[in-house]
Amino acid sequence: MKRRDKKSFQTSIISLSLLTTFLTPYSVTATPPRNPDKTVNCEILVVGGGLSGAATAYEGLLAGRTVCLTEITDWLGGQISSQGTSALDERPTQRAKQFYSRGYLELRNRIQRKYGKLNPGDCWVSDSCFLPRDAHNILTQMLKDAEKQGKGKLQWFPNTVIKELGISADGKIINNATAIQHQPTKGAPPLNTFPLSQTIEDAYRYENSSRLSKAIIRFVPKQSQKNASKWYVVDTSETGEIIALADVPYRLGIDSLSYLEPSSSSTTNDPYCTQGFTYTFAMEATKEPQQQAMPPFYSQYAPYFSYELARLANFDLVFTYRRIWSPEKGQTTKFGGINFTVPTPGDISMQNWTWGNDYRPGTANDNLIYTRQQLQASGQLQPGGWMGGLRTETFRKGEENALSYFYWLYAGTTDSQLGEGVKKPYPNNRLLTGLNSPMGTVHGLSKYPYMREGRRIIGRPSWGQPEGFGIWEVDISRRNYNDEYYRQTLPADMYRQLKATLAGLEATSVIRGEVSPDKAMRRSRSTIFPDAVGIGHYAIDFHPCMTKSPAEAPGNTERAGERRGAGQAYPFQIALRAMIPQKIDNLLVGGKSIATSHIAAAAYRVHSFEWSSGAAVGTVAAFALKQGIAPYQLVDELPKQEPQLQVLKRLLEQNGNPTAFPDTSIFNQNWDDWR
Repeated sequence: MKRRDKKSFQTSIISLSLLTTFLTPYSVTATPPRNPDKTVNCEILVVGGGLSGAATAYEGLLAGRTVCLTEITDWLGGQISSQGTSALDERPTQRAKQFYSRGYLELRNRIQRKYGKLNPGDCWVSDSCFLPRDAHNILTQMLKDAEKQGKGKLQWFPNTVIKELGISADGKIINNATAIQHQPTKGAPPLNTFPLSQTIEDAYRYENSSRLSKAIIRFVPKQSQKNASKWYVVDTSETGEIIALADVPYRLGIDSLSYLEPSSSSTTNDPYCTQGFTYTFAMEATKEPQQQAMPPFYSQYAPYFSYELARLANFDLVFTYRRIWSPEKGQTTKFGGINFTVPTPGDISMQNWTWGNDYRPGTANDNLIYTRQQLQASGQLQPGGWMGGLRTETFRKGEENALSYFYWLYAGTTDSQLGEGVKKPYPNNRLLTGLNSPMGTVHGLSKYPYMREGRRIIGRPSWGQPEGFGIWEVDISRRNYNDEYYRQTLPADMYRQLKATLAGLEATSVIRGEVSPDKAMRRSRSTIFPDAVGIGHYAIDFHPCMTKSPAEAPGNTERAGERRGAGQAYPFQIALRAMIPQKIDNLLVGGKSIATSHIAAAAYRVHSFEWSSGAAVGTVAAFALKQGIAPYQLVDELPKQEPQLQVLKRLLEQNGNPTAFPDTSIFNQNWDDWR
């Protein structure tokens, strides 16, 4: 691929006038809510155009269905586009075996065809680092091709949010959904001029404003020839918006200590401590030193930044970690045992760093994702009151933190974790800004932050989990739990339950007291779910919340014990029960809001999992429409045989969407090679 013309990027100097957009208010024209401007028929309404939403649409279209897909930004792809984390998180064995869903394999193949290689950034964190704008274009073409191949129909609604749901009197069916789609008001700056904190509240208001002009859209089920209305609404949003708006049971933040979540950092649940979110940005290595203006808020955030560990304390190492474009290969070098090529002028790096542009609030005063109680208190669960369920002020601080981190990389000389003398200025770099920049924004930050954790549904009561199905730490972790910590910390009954749960074929003997918990053989695999409809594999990886508010306070520390659950995980499965919420029968969930625990969610959040979950939920919705069966009816008799569930699983496998890793069985305990 030819080297891109630098002139296509706007100047990267952070001017004070640009930074003041973070503080500029907007005016709202006080007009009453309007009737819908148009009504749109759908068979599958997908809310959230991230990787899981794109995968849901992809399978729905291949199945010949009419799919409506909404997205708050104007780019498809979530993590790899609008959130800027265009570096595929993959495990070595799964990558080597190319054991992925068919759509994810197609995505990887198209990336390779686009650049002539899979890793045009020559990054070292992944086998594939690339430009976010290209990810949007690739996914757009993939959905067009799927629409043509499957004879489905795609209706794409960028810059669109769901405002209200019409739910049946018995609370079991979503009858319609009202959305707001926005575009710039005549004479106003184009979209993506202002940071998200300056536009998100406006986007959720019916009224037109000085910045945004709105169209009200009513989504309704497509009428069949028999005049029977049937459709499915799928929540693949980044924070679990629809499950909050529909008010189905869900979890948020830390789960309380239990035999299922033995590494929890709290004896009670803490909904305010979720994983940090990140406004990514792209920076370019330059031949000459650049002039960058210090952000007016820099001194507030500077005490937070750090290389984190001595083995990572090298600017070139950090720059190349997620380098997304490298037209000229530099000299090979090594630092901290890691091989990489040194940056050369024209290289572009995407930044996503824990003690950098991660923003990690963890208290009731600054949490980003509002709890149910906070939603009630703010009126967002009242008719017409929904505003996205997020704290705008925390978005703003995350934006300021990210811009300050760039300036720290450029000019900083302090390090909060490693002390003085470690960080030096690196003036030969510039922030890439402008509508034609890699992030596609005037301000240079990603259009939406990279979200690692959102609201997570509680599945319906199931055998073994009468309070609601979930996937937990013990279902996936490689930890052996023989550490003295667990023996001393967990109550005796809880410790016995833990060891019994992990004992596999000896579980009954441990429960009866016939085998000592410490002598029971620990199973060396993940839990095998009879209703598995997808797969994933990644380490349990934490970006913990901070202890005090604000997150950037000098001397602040990560929440104690949050990293205890981190570590390696076995290849794992996605259970259909984790995608079916309580109460509402035609609502399904994909992506990060499936029924996982706080610790399990730290592994169930990366790119290939998101695609696999979306492929599963898209197939389930299409299958349910064809068979005339509600998804919960596929699993409500488990552990008894469910014939239609087996038909669904065979369909997934035949379509190239694996539901289990090779040789998965209760007798196979040899997973050492899966790393």
